[in-house]
Formats: sequence, structure tokens, C-alpha cells
Amino acid sequence: MQTAPMTQEKALITPVVPAGEESRVAAVLGAIEEHLGFVPDGLRLYSLSPPLLEAFVSYVSYFREGTHLSPVLMTMIRYLVSAEAGCQFCIDLNEGFLSHLGVDLDVARAARANPEAAPIKDKERPLLRLALKAVNAPEDVGEADLDPARAQGWSDRDIFDAVVQAANNRAFNFVLRTFKVEHQGAFA
Repeated sequence: MQTAPMTQEKALITPVVPAGEESRVAAVLGAIEEHLGFVPDGLRLYSLSPPLLEAFVSYVSYFREGTHLSPVLMTMIRYLVSAEAGCQFCIDLNEGFLSHLGVDLDVARAARANPEAAPIKDKERPLLRLALKAVNAPEDVGEADLDPARAQGWSDRDIFDAVVQAANNRAFNFVLRTFKVEHQGAFA
């Protein structure tokens, strides 16, 4: 699914760190900037609620360090889920991550219209299919959707991780779209 070009709207909320929480938020955002070289505005929005910011960053850290899923698969899940949700911020951010991972962006973009063309290992395709189905038609997911992943050697935890990655990303997409954080620089 291709998203229509969006006009840049002003963000509905400007993140202001709660009084007394400045050092807590600065530490989290500083770590993000050290790792990425910048702080994505989507994460900056979470500075409104330091506990949610910390929880979100903890979740991201798990997927960076604690899962068996490859970085390319996880990024493709986020990228395709974001494209389906029409979240331009996340599309752009994940294209940057894919490029950094050495993925040809023309190939990644083609996968938006045909997820089977995603530049991932064949072994990972059942997880991608399941993750996309989980966010688009969860009531239709059954054993027949899990069996191909298991046949490729994926554990139930790996299957769970793929679905959680997709579902949490969809929620993040909707939060950003709701508050009109559609591009980096939304709070400039």
C-alpha cells in the first residue's frame, strides 16, 4: 500500500518534560542520541511521560539485543506495518535503518506493494506473513499461520516476538499520526 503525500501539519502536542523529571528524560534522550546520532521526534514525544519513554526505550532495546529475529526482518516488519498504517515518520525512519543495514531501498519499497518481495531470508518469510496478518486480521490467525514458521525452526517465542513487534509498531504509528508527528522536525 502506498501512502499519499502528506502536507506537513503542526504537531498537536509539544513535548514538555514534567517538572522535576528533566534529568531522567535527559539521560534517556542522551542515550538515544549517542546510539543513533539524533533523537527521533517520535521518541521525543514520549518525554511527556518519563515512565512511558523508559518503557518504550526498554522495549526497543529488547528487540535490538534480546531476540533471535534479524535486524533486517524486524525493520521490514516495522516498515511494512508503518506503510500500511500510513505513518510517514515511521516509513522514513525505517527506510533510514534499512539503508544503514545495507538494504536496497528500491527493493524495500517494492515490498510495500508485495510483501513476498521483501529483502529477507526465505526462512523469515513465514514470520513476516504472520506479523502482517496479525495486525490486519488477528481474528483470522490460526495454527496454519504458525506452522510454517515452526517448520522453519522458529520457536514460539520467536513467533510471539514477530507479532509483538508488528502490533506495538502499529500502536506507535497511531500515536504519532494522532498527534501529527509525521516528519522529523515536527517540534522545530
